[in-house]
Amino acid sequence: MADDALPPDGDPVGETPDYTPEQLERRRRLIDAAFELGAAGGYEAVHMRDVAATANVALATIYRNFTSKDHLLAEAMSEWTGRLRDRVAQRPPRGDNPTDQMIDVLDRACATMARQPKLSKALVRAMASPDAGVRSSGGAVRSSIADVGDPILAHLDADTRADILAVLGHVWYSALITWANGRTDFDTVADELHRACRVLISPYNP
Repeated sequence: MADDALPPDGDPVGETPDYTPEQLERRRRLIDAAFELGAAGGYEAVHMRDVAATANVALATIYRNFTSKDHLLAEAMSEWTGRLRDRVAQRPPRGDNPTDQMIDVLDRACATMARQPKLSKALVRAMASPDAGVRSSGGAVRSSIADVGDPILAHLDADTRADILAVLGHVWYSALITWANGRTDFDTVADELHRACRVLISPYNP
């Protein structure tokens, strides 16, 4: 079978909300291995067999958790945005108004991605996959972004907050795709996000 394809006799992957501590630990090792391999060699360096070896986990175990390499990398993206959310909670955004605070949060995220361009491009490429597992991971990413943005926009009603964060997410994703394809640099990604924040949020600054 292909290295990154779901084995024909593999366990189906669906919603698995309840993990034992041992399963959570194995899952975390797999995601950390994907981070390590992606940071070193980019998307092409992340092979399921290499992930299994790096994480010291059986290959069949990977396919009980992830439908494909793209699903694994998308879960890594979800983990990354969750860590961003936790860091923001520990060190609140700086700025005199919601626009500047949102820009501060996005600048932190962009700085982290710019420091590991190979990994970042791998994560962005995986998020563009039609894999069903990627779609579920995308929901987790959006949830983490909302957790970061909702407190900044707490003075707005829920629908307006959701609209602003949705559009910001689309701008960010579009800018990252352009960057990952080599058509622009990361400074342009940040500039696009700054412009979006000013257009979307500044009219609502208290």
